[in-house]
Amino acid sequence: MILNCAIIDDEPLAAELISSYVKKTPFLNLSGTYNSASTAIRDLKERPVELVFLDIQMPELSGVEFARILPKETRIIFVTAFSQYAIDGYKVNAMEYLLKPVSYDDFLTAAKKALEWFNARSRQEAYKQDRFIFVKSDYKLIHVELDDILYIEGLKDYVRIFLKDGSKLMSLMNMKNLEDNLPKPEFMRTHRSYIVHMTKIESVDRFRLVFGDTYIPISDSYKEEVQSYLDRHTMM
Repeated sequence: MILNCAIIDDEPLAAELISSYVKKTPFLNLSGTYNSASTAIRDLKERPVELVFLDIQMPELSGVEFARILPKETRIIFVTAFSQYAIDGYKVNAMEYLLKPVSYDDFLTAAKKALEWFNARSRQEAYKQDRFIFVKSDYKLIHVELDDILYIEGLKDYVRIFLKDGSKLMSLMNMKNLEDNLPKPEFMRTHRSYIVHMTKIESVDRFRLVFGDTYIPISDSYKEEVQSYLDRHTMM
């Protein structure tokens, strides 16, 4: 996958350095370089990019303000000389925060993170369309319909997939890999040990998700996201 990207920085030398890094990175294509966020608005509206390398402290429109008007699918990597803006960066879901002067190693690590995000999203879209996965279990690849999955439990290096017919599948698999690839928000991590098929929940009891006689916990780390999902689907 090739990611189209833009650089927005009012410091010519900093922009030139990032541009040289982009040009030596095979999976990046530079669509444009801008010396202010305000000059980039029209171009990026007409020709959206996947990734923006964005300075924060700029005249007229700051990088944080500009980030808020970008499409939510656009990934942002902040490149700045000021570490105090890190919290502001994460408030607008920046993928990474690089401090100037940026080394190529740090740049490449951040760019690879963006590439992995887009690859995972592409796989999610494929699973949404195909509606099935293959799971390796007992030396075989088992066809599993997404609609048949109730929830998934992580057990150290293995996962156990609970299906609506009452059967279970054990597979040597990583929970994080599953979380990244299953379509969201249909499948949601509710606990470090559980991924839940949200459309299959029977009820919610004292902030636990109920499947028959099984109660799936919701940990503090995932509480806000799960509550937001439940709120969107609750009739009052």
